[in-house]
Amino acid sequence: MSQKTPGTAQWRNDLVAAFKEGDEARARAQVSQLDARKARPLLEAMLEDRDAVVRQAAAFGLGELGGAASARRLEHQLALEEARGDHDGAAVAEVLTQALGHIKGASARASLVRRLARLVAAGRPEPADLNDVTCALWRNRHPDLIPVVRQSLEQLTLPAPTALHGLLVLLEKSPEELSAWTADSSVPIEFKGEVLTVLTEEIPEALVSALPAFISSARALVNTAVEHKGAASGYCVDLFTLLLLRPEHLLPLLPEAVRAELHELARRLVAATSSLKCSLQAAALLKHLGHPEDAVLLEAHRPADPVLAKVFDDAARVLRGLPSP
Repeated sequence: MSQKTPGTAQWRNDLVAAFKEGDEARARAQVSQLDARKARPLLEAMLEDRDAVVRQAAAFGLGELGGAASARRLEHQLALEEARGDHDGAAVAEVLTQALGHIKGASARASLVRRLARLVAAGRPEPADLNDVTCALWRNRHPDLIPVVRQSLEQLTLPAPTALHGLLVLLEKSPEELSAWTADSSVPIEFKGEVLTVLTEEIPEALVSALPAFISSARALVNTAVEHKGAASGYCVDLFTLLLLRPEHLLPLLPEAVRAELHELARRLVAATSSLKCSLQAAALLKHLGHPEDAVLLEAHRPADPVLAKVFDDAARVLRGLPSP
């Protein structure tokens, strides 16, 4: 026992440190160092720790182990964290929900459905909580969720579209139907943005074919997005956020004409005065889509803040084919 304890303590400390630093790859590698039979009891013991970060790291670890046993333990802990009613409990509940979303199968999906039911029963859930469970359900998507999500939306009185609305669209529509829905100018842009929010969690290969319709919708809003902060610039931010998650993978899958359309959209939005985030993302996108002459445009709209300016400088340097400093 005396020989195992130091190694166990170090494993736990390294997992917590990796999670706290936001290094999911390192945390994932740390979990994989032990087989499930050894890791599970350690992680379950960590869920009883008073430190919320330790409990969060344990939830992440159990999500990585997967399986029905992990789903049951995570759901049990979720009820405990909800009952705390404090900031730490809410922070741990967020990671527990995300972990359940990474476990495939009916057990985890049922746990998430029960989490959604509790949020709906509470009346008006916090947007962050609703977003978390929605994205987790999307990761564990199944046609059986359609009536559940539809009923939840009927019970909630929400003033504007939410990610849960976006989830229902994605569950109900084929890729072709999604493209047609996105191209429909009568659909509120806020509604389309919520679909993008859910896709940011995970975009299946089959739905990449719908991206051109989302890009065309953004092109129709570009004048408004450049000058006014609001739904138009927010939609462009949602679109760019999705594309920038895996630009090396997603952008080559787009037809050449669509990439040209996206390139022009990014050029226009580099100059956006309404939303600095929109401008920064446009600059980051030009790094992957732009041409050498776009470097002049980037330099002309370079922010004064040196941290923000680095996004523009890096993109301009890449487009000019220059090495990193």
